[in-house]
Amino acid sequence: MGLAVKEAKTEYLRALPGDDVRQILWRFADRFDLQMLVQSARAVARGPVARLVAQGARHTHDWTPEKRTLLQAFDESGITSVFLEPSQGGFIEGPKNLALALVAFELAWVDAGAATGSLAGFLALSPIHERGTPEQRDYYMSRCAPAQPGESREPWRGAFCLTEPLPYVGVETGLLGGKVRVAEWKPGEEPVLEVNKRGRFITNAAFANFVTAAVESDDPRIKGTCMVILEEDDPGTFDHGTPTRKLVHQLSSTGDPIFNLKVPASRMVGGYSIKDGVIVPRYSHGEIIEAVFRRTRVTVGIMTSAKLLSAIEPVIRYQRTRFRGGSIASPGSPRYELGLQLKEDAVERLVEVWATGEASASLGFAAARVFDQLDPLERRRDEVLAERKLSGTAAIKARRQLQKDALEYLSGKRPDLADEVTIQYAILDSVANVLCPACKLWNTGHGAQMMREAVSLMGGYGITEDCPGFLGHKWMDAQLEATYEGPEAVQRRQLSITMADDVFLAQFREWIREMRRVANDKPGTGACALATAMQMWLWTLHHLLHSTDANGQKLYQGARQGVTFPLADALCWLLASRCQILDAIELERKGPENPALAEGLPGLTAFLTDLCHVQAARAAGEVGRICASLVFGYNRHPAWDTEGCAACYQADDLEAMEALIPGIAALARGYVDVIESDGSHVAKAGPCVRSAGLDQFSRLRSRMDGCLTGSQLAKDRAAEALTKVMIPEALDYPA
Repeated sequence: MGLAVKEAKTEYLRALPGDDVRQILWRFADRFDLQMLVQSARAVARGPVARLVAQGARHTHDWTPEKRTLLQAFDESGITSVFLEPSQGGFIEGPKNLALALVAFELAWVDAGAATGSLAGFLALSPIHERGTPEQRDYYMSRCAPAQPGESREPWRGAFCLTEPLPYVGVETGLLGGKVRVAEWKPGEEPVLEVNKRGRFITNAAFANFVTAAVESDDPRIKGTCMVILEEDDPGTFDHGTPTRKLVHQLSSTGDPIFNLKVPASRMVGGYSIKDGVIVPRYSHGEIIEAVFRRTRVTVGIMTSAKLLSAIEPVIRYQRTRFRGGSIASPGSPRYELGLQLKEDAVERLVEVWATGEASASLGFAAARVFDQLDPLERRRDEVLAERKLSGTAAIKARRQLQKDALEYLSGKRPDLADEVTIQYAILDSVANVLCPACKLWNTGHGAQMMREAVSLMGGYGITEDCPGFLGHKWMDAQLEATYEGPEAVQRRQLSITMADDVFLAQFREWIREMRRVANDKPGTGACALATAMQMWLWTLHHLLHSTDANGQKLYQGARQGVTFPLADALCWLLASRCQILDAIELERKGPENPALAEGLPGLTAFLTDLCHVQAARAAGEVGRICASLVFGYNRHPAWDTEGCAACYQADDLEAMEALIPGIAALARGYVDVIESDGSHVAKAGPCVRSAGLDQFSRLRSRMDGCLTGSQLAKDRAAEALTKVMIPEALDYPA
């Protein structure tokens, strides 16, 4: 008599991922300071912020006394101090990119306007932090710290004033209407500058004590552009301006300030020098905002990720309770318990929203961690370069050699360069230069589209004022986040340059091999499809770099944004999916070490793995579509002319061959183009396309399609898990 085989029990997702899970996924399980920061930020978001939204504070664009109470809440919770060094009143040692990202995530979980308001103060300080003199950093950072016990002072609040009152504001950061000129310059004394600046859409405008403003010279005695620190008590006009009549982010103050002030030249961010009677700022405004935006864009991208993940619980609750109260939905029945979740479409669309949220959060927090690694390397690199005193042609040659050395190190030819600071910085910098715009572009762009999907899953309830989770507000807010710190075209333009960097591409090739190994060990992640899609993207990039269109024009160049921009979009899909897969692997590896996760870990990891597979399949599909349109779309379709018909079969020739090969005439008509004896042919645009040199791409495309095997089964499993997961009785913040 044979032994009975015990059937393995299927493990399902038991509860929504909590803090223990997120700490592992986003790599701060060993950072007690960040864990406490998350709790403090969450208390503000789901307390004062949520109450303001529920009470209708978003109904006005004015900066009201009720909204102003948020500033005190930020101070008391430690949010205001996150950006500061301990010596300046802060509490976090070292780089703070991940810390700022976590604060943005928690606040945007409830309201992005509140998140923007808190981050805007950090943005005002960022030019000073990144490029200011030591004196400027100490002076302004310490004054922005909340008052300590025994102190009777109000912390300073800052605003970042870049954009101008130009048509289509924010599209071009290189066009400056703000002007600076010399007001007074007595012999032997510091010059006094006159600054005229009109800001547009400036966050924190209503209450800022100081601003960091971008201006350009209107005087031959000042060279180029710079950023200048303006204070409220400076001589002249410091007009906070009128509130912007915005439809979104109403919990942040936004206005159009006007400045006409006289300030000492020492207020130039980073300082200045005097050469031949001309004031030369140490940094142009472009150099400063490049250093600032490459970090702060990440936090904006994460704000949209928070929206998507915060939508999951309200949608599940809505779906399950949709039919309760009706006569045919009696308690205990499937219709009563599951409601809309009895329908496959409802849960599978929610799976796609959740998968997007996980992927965008993974990409955003990965970018934040990269900048935390990069910051100390950047300081050490600057010290090394200062010691070498390279300038002019010598500096250009040094950069070229650095690029070459980095490639040799990555190829394994120069392991002796492992401890070379400049090499390690160049390698990590090439990744950061891609992840930052990719995070901002994909998280806010595609994220806004998926927020619309989340709202639609709530039916008409989604666009009501009392929609649980404020989903309607979040959908509208996401539209603005896509334009913050440069609209989508700016991010695509930057990506079109940085993604073609040889040092980045060398690492990208290693990432493809990495995904192949993951596919071998954990095929359920979808890493196989992702690796093939990555290979297809890389093949397409090289093809476009060295090819021309049907008119002989080069394809990959800055002006051809119809080529470079879609390819940048395709890369974003790949990067987000890769980061999501790596996070899921990290949880599977580190999760068993946490006793609190032991019981539900198998179901949790299985669910997140299925989400990875769903997202990888979507990414592969998008990449295949984009790459195929670029590879084939710039070739001219053959016509029914002499050149186009050169490869066609003539009917008379086929009939003559019929005696030697019976049936060839009928067979050929099924597979090749045939010109009949009367000159007629199949009704279509022209003979079938035969693209020389593109066979490898076609094989990759076919292979990738095969790699999608099992992806829909993964979506089915994830959808079923959504019908079984437990959720709290009510949201933990008011509706």
